[in-house]
Amino acid sequence: MAEAKKYKEAGVDLEKANLLVEIVKEKTKGLSQKGVISSIGGYAGLFSLDISCCRNPVLVASTDGVGTKIKLAQIADYHVGIGIDLVAMCVNDIITNGARPLFFLDYIAMGKFNEKVFSELLEGITSGCEMAQCALLGGETAEMPGMYAENEYDVAGFVVGIVDREKIIDGSEISIGDVIIGIASNGLHSNGFSLVRKIILEEHKLSLDYIPPELGKPLGEILLLPTRIYVPTIMTLINKGLKIKGIAHITGGGFFDNIPRILPKNCMAVIDKKAWEWPPIFKYLQTLGNISEEEMYHVFNCGIGMILIVGKDEVEEVLTFLKALNEEVYILGTVEKLQEGKKQVELV
Repeated sequence: MAEAKKYKEAGVDLEKANLLVEIVKEKTKGLSQKGVISSIGGYAGLFSLDISCCRNPVLVASTDGVGTKIKLAQIADYHVGIGIDLVAMCVNDIITNGARPLFFLDYIAMGKFNEKVFSELLEGITSGCEMAQCALLGGETAEMPGMYAENEYDVAGFVVGIVDREKIIDGSEISIGDVIIGIASNGLHSNGFSLVRKIILEEHKLSLDYIPPELGKPLGEILLLPTRIYVPTIMTLINKGLKIKGIAHITGGGFFDNIPRILPKNCMAVIDKKAWEWPPIFKYLQTLGNISEEEMYHVFNCGIGMILIVGKDEVEEVLTFLKALNEEVYILGTVEKLQEGKKQVELV
């Protein structure tokens, strides 16, 4: 095979493209690929859609990235968690509509191909797909010198799921008196990292190896914890026939931007700040960065990764199932009539 020497001198090594395919095949060989009828390396992924689960099937899709958390992963030179984050940010979004993930695709752009980084990313992506119980249908990797520095990369993810039209969860049935339930996060997940980096790296010039006494673990270990994947938990509730009126994924924009996305215009969420205790990392960042409480709730999840809104009559049963699934859950507050001059989210 003729070598593309000039292209290689320009920064793109075509010979490594074959190595990428082999790495993907190796990482995905143990992953359940139900519905996939194509092999890795083709121009497109083929998926056989089984609609026997739905009387009136609706496909649900989402795309997302991981953001500047990647910068910390590059400093730590550990990237498995970023792959999990990538899957989580997508599948957690479609589960808010009650959609079961079917398949996932990834896009990875690198300044220069790095086998270690790529392998760790794929390890995380396949782990994330396994947690989310979906197939990894395909992906794309681009070597882009000039767009990214040699040791830099970025990622994007894409997921498609399915839900019965009659069972779509969209918040339209939320009414005054409903109860707000919070499911715990395991840390920052994948949001607010531009602010985190400014505080940790720029203002205080701390190493990711630094162990704050109040945290007891290295900063890098805590900050790079991958985003929790809530698909198995939410699908269990749905499959048990429990009535969930609304689900909010607490990502970028925190409480103030995400909860209103599922609330009817005449409703407001009144949340008791004393209903749960922030994990230590949030208190640490607030103190270190001198961040107001309101901004904390607007930027970070503050310990709540997913919010469910249910009717009063369903609260006990939902809580029982969540606790049986070893979820850390809290009754956060109630849905009330929107008062003039008030925001749709009020923390009291």
